[in-house]
Amino acid sequence: MKQSSRVAFARVRAAATAFVAVAFTMLTAAFLPRTAHATEAVPAELKLDYAYYSPESLVIRHHGWLEEAFAPDHTKITWVLSLGSNRALEYLNSGAIQIGSSAGLAAVLAKANGNPIRTVYIFSRPEWTALVVRKDSNIQSLAQLKGKKIAATKGTDPYLFTLRALHTAGLSADDVEIVNLQHPDGRTALLNGQVDAWAGLDPHMAAAEVDNGARLLYRNVDFNTWGFLNAREDFVQQYPGALARVLKVYEKARLWIAAHPDETAQIISSESKVSLAVAKLQLSRNDFSRPQPGPKQIAALKAAAPILTQEQLVKPGTKVEQVIDALIDVRPARAVIVSTGTP
Repeated sequence: MKQSSRVAFARVRAAATAFVAVAFTMLTAAFLPRTAHATEAVPAELKLDYAYYSPESLVIRHHGWLEEAFAPDHTKITWVLSLGSNRALEYLNSGAIQIGSSAGLAAVLAKANGNPIRTVYIFSRPEWTALVVRKDSNIQSLAQLKGKKIAATKGTDPYLFTLRALHTAGLSADDVEIVNLQHPDGRTALLNGQVDAWAGLDPHMAAAEVDNGARLLYRNVDFNTWGFLNAREDFVQQYPGALARVLKVYEKARLWIAAHPDETAQIISSESKVSLAVAKLQLSRNDFSRPQPGPKQIAALKAAAPILTQEQLVKPGTKVEQVIDALIDVRPARAVIVSTGTP
């Protein structure tokens, strides 16, 4: 693990420790017996995803906190693994899950194409993607990708990151061959020499760096959109109390991660089947301090939105800025975050 990553990791822990103990205690109290929830509508089954790129989801599932929170209502908790934003959004669209985690711009694309979702929480501000080449690659610039093969998972942040990165070098998708592979398969294709570059996603990207010496050809944290927790609109409308409880659990996990980075890395390592060094590198590239969706995310998405029309990823005439405004729902998280006293 690089010195800069270790310093950043330690800095996150030091900054969080001062307030976490009190806030975590306050939040845990929310899971004591709840007479106030006795008459609220609660689903018989709560279906949501967990993802290797969402540390909170892994921590929550590991500790069984959702099962604990909904035990008084006998709600069945069903976990579904999402290997990428495209899978999470497909599951949301089909109703296979009610709550799922994705990248921000991927959620906009899905919403623009009819996916009935709202973003209700920010699980992290990550730098989870970059363009990756093998350690022995002679490619040194984006311009040199012209005519090359790039592995990317369509409909995900790495795919959209790739398109935006190419545009900075005066290139478009027509100037390269994009090979549609799920994230772990993209890593394998890169290492086997089947593609020249790969739009990586942590923890697979961190594993390629640590285990295989892969090199990050192009990084741009501003092209990494936020980690969105999305809920189906019908679930938001029908079960607002249950949604609030889910978000309280996410808040509990967010605070726990800040106070227990080493234990969190162990959970990521175990769940993702990566080394502890890889898990720590992944965790160091996440900022968990801004869980409230709102103006920052809206501004970032509107800055990124032109790529969706330029690359004809949405129907002609789609008002992408209106889609973004309809996607971001500030209310559910605001109530939870204010009530627990977290920033």
